[in-house]
Amino acid sequence: LIGARTTWTDLVRHPLPAAFDALKQAAREVGSVQIQNVASIAGNLCNASPAADGVPALLVLDAEVELRSVATVRHRPLEKFILGNRRTELQPGEMVTAIRVPKQAATGTSAFEKLGARRYLVISIAMAAARLIIEDGIVANAAVAVGSCSVVARRLSGVEAALRGLPVNDSLVAAIQSAAMDELSPIDDVRGSAEYRRDAAREIVVRAVLGAAGHASDDKAVAA
Repeated sequence: LIGARTTWTDLVRHPLPAAFDALKQAAREVGSVQIQNVASIAGNLCNASPAADGVPALLVLDAEVELRSVATVRHRPLEKFILGNRRTELQPGEMVTAIRVPKQAATGTSAFEKLGARRYLVISIAMAAARLIIEDGIVANAAVAVGSCSVVARRLSGVEAALRGLPVNDSLVAAIQSAAMDELSPIDDVRGSAEYRRDAAREIVVRAVLGAAGHASDDKAVAA
């Protein structure tokens, strides 16, 4: 459970399982350190920007948003809470009170990648998060999401399906390069063309998946 007032700095400093590494990496990309110290995760979601840094990492954690009013409490999957650019499912009189991550999703290892025109204080051209569950050197399950390449960040079901059952080696890259990414609908804007975004998305998905797989390898080596 992540409280709505949790700041990005709170998140980075809190000890969390490796499944949350992508979210911590995304937290370090939100604006400046000064912004990270005061800005909340719930605010990032309610802003509903296609380039919201926290959304892809929360999507691969199967996050749910807790909404409260005087009369009711309800929970909505994050992918259904954000309806479009600056649009959410918040109703009059409601507020976000927490973000919930199911226990079964808080497993595995994860990584986040962001592409921008410069290193810091930049709105992303494209970004990706990946979470892998690796058992005996095989991808048992995969969750992959991309932001800034559609009106809302999206999970990539074709990529996820292509990764499942593969050994953790160069076959992961080949699978991503050939997998469908039908969920993406990038646009042309001042930060990049739609064609560039589509190509960049595939590359940063590769990097995020390899990053998550690398974390898994490191954990195994330490355990041994």
